[in-house]
Amino acid sequence: MVDIATRVWNHKWKIDPIVRSLIDTDFYKLLMCQSVFRNRPDTTVTFSLINRSDHVPLARLIDEGELREQLDHIRSLSLTRGESTWLRGNTFYGKRQMFTPEFMEWFEALRLPPYHLERVGDQYELTFEGKWPEVMMWEIPALAVLMELRGRAVLHDMGRFELQVLYARAMTKLWEKVERLRQEPGARIADFGTRRRHSFLWQDWCVQAMLEGLGESFVGTSNCLIAKNRDLEAIGTNAHELPMVYAALAEDDAALARAPYDVLADWHEEHDGNLRIILPDTYGTEGFLQRAPDWLAGWTGIRIDSGDPAEGAETAIRWWQSRGEDPTKKLVIFSDGLDVDVILSLYRQFAGRVRVSFGWGTLLTNDFRGLTPDDRLAPFSLVCKAVSANGHPTVKLSDNPNKAMGPADQIARYKRVFGVGEQTAMEVVV
Repeated sequence: MVDIATRVWNHKWKIDPIVRSLIDTDFYKLLMCQSVFRNRPDTTVTFSLINRSDHVPLARLIDEGELREQLDHIRSLSLTRGESTWLRGNTFYGKRQMFTPEFMEWFEALRLPPYHLERVGDQYELTFEGKWPEVMMWEIPALAVLMELRGRAVLHDMGRFELQVLYARAMTKLWEKVERLRQEPGARIADFGTRRRHSFLWQDWCVQAMLEGLGESFVGTSNCLIAKNRDLEAIGTNAHELPMVYAALAEDDAALARAPYDVLADWHEEHDGNLRIILPDTYGTEGFLQRAPDWLAGWTGIRIDSGDPAEGAETAIRWWQSRGEDPTKKLVIFSDGLDVDVILSLYRQFAGRVRVSFGWGTLLTNDFRGLTPDDRLAPFSLVCKAVSANGHPTVKLSDNPNKAMGPADQIARYKRVFGVGEQTAMEVVV
């Protein structure tokens, strides 16, 4: 096991590039990338960094030269032979050869495209533009770089023993969470914490702690590199990116209304079983389910990623019942801003009514709250989103209006098309 504090002290991080591999990313990115490669390979998309927590002055904390050095390093990466063999030959979700030979040949030749970086006040403007399958692969590593460089800036002037104590406290804090989760051994929990992790080494430590502490209740990690290195299940399906881009490409309101279902129709052609998970909240869960075609009710489950999670699960249960499905055989995956109290509460409320699973993210891999003066290592909300497709702006409504994004006139249009009424705003912590 790596002594993280000593590594920080001895090398001031220089030995550790933040992103070590093109598969140091979330599994759903690879699944979505293959879908895009097959269905929309020539779409031009722009991704942009969005700091929802603008009280964190990234451009004052992070040296621009060091940021460019890390981003340039990522552009030098390509799949190793071992990584390619793992992707080509491993079994994912019980299926061999998840990735087609055509996609793998493309991926093996991939180098990430150029980026545009500019300082604007106390923040960085970081954008990526190009063919969708290529630029989408920037999202996770870009976030990991910004999050870790911010952490390195805070840790830079700490002494050797101060670092040892800091990490000892963080380890104790996580282990206490693991001990509490043992109260409900039936809860199935996966690591979803790559994008806003404290560091790669810390995420890897957290995964090892979860594996030892929870045993079979820990079902895997979204991080492909850690899954490969630790012989774990790689976890993930699809994300808001797909319907956001499909919707931006819609030629009229009728096509816009169909777009979220067109995404899942393409997905239906490619995947089955536990990969058929609906993410319904991009343009409002209630309306999405009301208008959903009957074949979607037969899918395996739903992921709840915004709004009140209990209300979202109740909505899903009512929908399955209205479509003649047995909710006890369906899977509900909670993945929004989770920590132990919420996980335990939701599990106790829904166990036995549905199959319950949790994707635990930032507060698993980056919970240093209360461990430094002025809470300078507390996690914050940083995202990297597709903001345009073929020159048309993307929109996300969410079940939490504080997560909405896009031009105001387009948000109003999308709310009209998708029948989104009043929504309850909720704090976005991470």
